Amino acid sequence: MAVAVVVLTILLVVLLAGYILRILEICSLCGQLEEMARGSHMELWVQSRQKDMLALCRALNRLQKEQRLAQIRYERGERQLKQNITGLAHDIRTPLTGAAGYVQLAQECGEAKQREHYLQVAADRLGELGDMLEELFLYTRLSDEDFAPDIRELQVLPLLSDCLVGLYHRFEEKGVSPEVDFAWEGCCVLADEECLRRIFHNLIQNALLHGAGDVVIRQREDCLVFENTVSAASRPDVEHIFDRFYKADSARRRGSSGLGLFIVKELAERMGGSVSASLEGERLAVTLHLRQGMSV
Repeated sequence: MAVAVVVLTILLVVLLAGYILRILEICSLCGQLEEMARGSHMELWVQSRQKDMLALCRALNRLQKEQRLAQIRYERGERQLKQNITGLAHDIRTPLTGAAGYVQLAQECGEAKQREHYLQVAADRLGELGDMLEELFLYTRLSDEDFAPDIRELQVLPLLSDCLVGLYHRFEEKGVSPEVDFAWEGCCVLADEECLRRIFHNLIQNALLHGAGDVVIRQREDCLVFENTVSAASRPDVEHIFDRFYKADSARRRGSSGLGLFIVKELAERMGGSVSASLEGERLAVTLHLRQGMSV
């Protein structure tokens, strides 16, 4: 009987000691967590070798690491957002200020021909501003999960021709004539008309804005290739060319929001297609793949 009492006493002492040690370990972890809440990046630790306490410590350390990485990503995103907003504000202000300046020159000019020239330049600047605002509006629409293209069968060449005619004055300013080469003029694709027009507009606009010469558009089987020469200053990184707000040159280009090719990629993918880019020497080629319709 006395032996049983002794054994039970020893067991109770061992259990009590284990319980106290666990309480102390939990208190230690609480203290470490409070340090972390104040900004410390230390890893949690426990002296106990018990599996459950070690597992708890590892789980808390993993959560801390994930939270720290999420915080870093958030802060990086906030900095990038601020930079993008600053850049966009500059991009929007530039054509607006230019238009206002040319309107003022037109008001002060007594020669009719020169005044007409000033007003035309002002209209061009406002057109650039309209394009940028349209891209921003479309960008917000693409962020909406409910955005759904109205897919139907469309002939490619008439839509492309309309876009080229709409940008005629830009080609004239640049002194460039587009080269269009279709292997089959009756080529049809399954696409949303508004989205396809925007894709063509952005790809042509990109070639004119950042190109250093010719603009060539080729149709081969199931793809359209938009090709142009690029200058050393506008040489893009094809790995990032479709990123949001990406610009090949560090200077803020007039008429560019940095969203044009990002929108091309998003619209193409929403319509079941894809887009890719390659750079060989000074030749940039953007290849657009869309689902094929029945050629006529």
